[in-house]
Amino acid sequence: MEKPAITEYDIHPLLKSRWSPRAFSPQPIEPHELMSLFEAARWSPSGGNKQPWGFVVVSAADDRETHQALVEALSGNNRNWAHRAPILVLSVATPDPQTGALNRFAYYDVGQAVAHLTVQAAALGLFVHQMAGFDADKARQLLKLPDGCEPMTLIAIGRYGDPADLPDTLREREFAARSRKPFAEFLFRERWDAPLK
Repeated sequence: MEKPAITEYDIHPLLKSRWSPRAFSPQPIEPHELMSLFEAARWSPSGGNKQPWGFVVVSAADDRETHQALVEALSGNNRNWAHRAPILVLSVATPDPQTGALNRFAYYDVGQAVAHLTVQAAALGLFVHQMAGFDADKARQLLKLPDGCEPMTLIAIGRYGDPADLPDTLREREFAARSRKPFAEFLFRERWDAPLK
């Protein structure tokens, strides 16, 4: 299924076509495809080249028990669809090895790494859905994160599945039009109260 963004200005087709579905196929992802996503993340920009990111990959094909436990750490509607995604990934902000603390830009840099991963997935015909709704402490314990590492998002990765597999309310959301804030709400010229026209 395609849900291209309705843009006011031209953007790259990969960015226009990228969206976050809930209908995932359980079909496994090829190892070279998966590693291509993390190669894209690896080469994303990083403040001071600190690269304060880490990823824990959980494959349903390789470890069904851990995959299911990670699904159970999800909250809200995420549990109702994410179990079908063949890959779940925990993105993690990692501390500076010299100071033992997260640097000021760690969260920003993790977000950039995931954004690059997401665009690479779109280039390969894969889909990514990032989730903030999960129990970070459960994920930390389950995946044995070291002290100082901060769980950021759980990410479902896979091919598009059948929307008929979704509960009714989520199926409606799957087909709903995409939307974004208008420029006037977030784009300003020279001061915060002066929208860029």
